[in-house]
Order: sequence, then structure tokens, then C-alpha cells
Amino acid sequence: MTPPDTLLRKLKQHSRLDASDVAAIRKLSFVYREMIPGEDFCRQGDKATACAVVSNGMLGRYHTMADGKRQYISLHISGDWADAQGLFLDHMDHSVCAMGKASIFSIPHQQLFKLFKDRPQIGFVVWRETLIDAAIFRMTITNNSARHGADRLAHFFAELYYRAEAVDLVEGKSCDLPLSQTQLGETLGMSIATVNRNLQKLRRSGAADWSGGRLTVRNWDKLTDIGGFDPSYIYQKVQGKR
Repeated sequence: MTPPDTLLRKLKQHSRLDASDVAAIRKLSFVYREMIPGEDFCRQGDKATACAVVSNGMLGRYHTMADGKRQYISLHISGDWADAQGLFLDHMDHSVCAMGKASIFSIPHQQLFKLFKDRPQIGFVVWRETLIDAAIFRMTITNNSARHGADRLAHFFAELYYRAEAVDLVEGKSCDLPLSQTQLGETLGMSIATVNRNLQKLRRSGAADWSGGRLTVRNWDKLTDIGGFDPSYIYQKVQGKR
């Protein structure tokens, strides 16, 4: 899939674009880049000059704490804008890195600003994309603060699976979730021991399993019931295949 196709597939999940908008997006210059696990696209304090859109793999936004530990605050899959906020901020207040091997295509900010001026509807669509991103942030805060144990893990798995299915990244009942146990703990605010304990609970329940960087959903209804997952905050007009 070409960079414009990847981007358009994601934007069309929540917004309508006419033929002229689509043509304008296809004229953008995309710079392709392959990333190794852990490689940063941008770091806290940087002045961003381009937006990264995920082609393959997964990117993660994170804060670096004073003791060097990380708190991952969002994960991004094919078609996601991993740092669209950088368009309007003086400097990045977070870093973005590859979670496992990944590839991206970047778009210079100056091109995007010109595009928004020439085609305001596209600017509104990208704005909506950032608002949906913020809605997912808010749910992450709620999930990590109000849910505990297996419930928190189940909601996280359900969200990533739902988003992956919407962009055709689910094969059978599995999708990539290329995190280490440490990274999973840093995403959910759990110790490795707590991650392992709650993963075992989900396995025993028959709801889901995560192993070797793959998430397998064995019983979707049970997983969403455990996690209290309601996908309405993702605002997808194009639903997954279930």
C-alpha cells in the first residue's frame, strides 16, 4: 500500500474527503524511513519539522522520567499520525520511538500548512484526527487510574485489537503487539510481576493471550466484558469486521 493510500484509509475511518481532497493528499511529498527497535523519531524538547505517519509496525509516545524510566502514553499502528500535535507546538513535550521494527513516512510541516490553507477541509480532518487521539489519551488515563489488574490489561488488549482490525492488521484472531514485558508494564503502570500475574488470569479465562509479540483474542465478548471496553471513544465510522 502506498503512503497516500495508508494515510487516506485511516482518515476515511472518521471523515469524508471529496475527490479534490484525495488528489491533494496524493500530491504530498512523503519521505520513507525504516526504524530499528527503540529508535527515536523525535525526542522531548525537539522542535518538530515533520509529521510521522506509521506505515508498518508500531510507534510509541513516551515521557522520560527523572530516573530514566519511561511511561508510554500511546501506541500507534498503520495510518496513525504519531506526532500531529507537533504541528502546532513550539517543542515536543514527549518522545516518539519504534516499538520493534517499524517503518514510517514523514511529511514536512510546511507542506501540511500550505495544504490546510488551500484545502481547509483537510485541515479539519487532521484536527479531528488529533481530537480522536486525545480521546484515546483520556481513556488511557481512566484505564490506568480506575481499572486494576486483569481488567486494565483486558481493556488495553481490546483497544489495540479493535484498532488493528479496522486497518486489516488482524490475521485469524491475532495481531502484532511488539512490546517487551518491560514496555507493557511501562504502558500500563504495572511491574513485570504484576503484568505476568494478570496475563495468566486472562489466559486462564480463555479471553486472550499475548506471547512472542502477538496478541491473540480467543473470546472477544469475554475480553470486552472483563475490560469494560466500549469503542465509542475511538469514533470510527468504519467499524472492524466483527
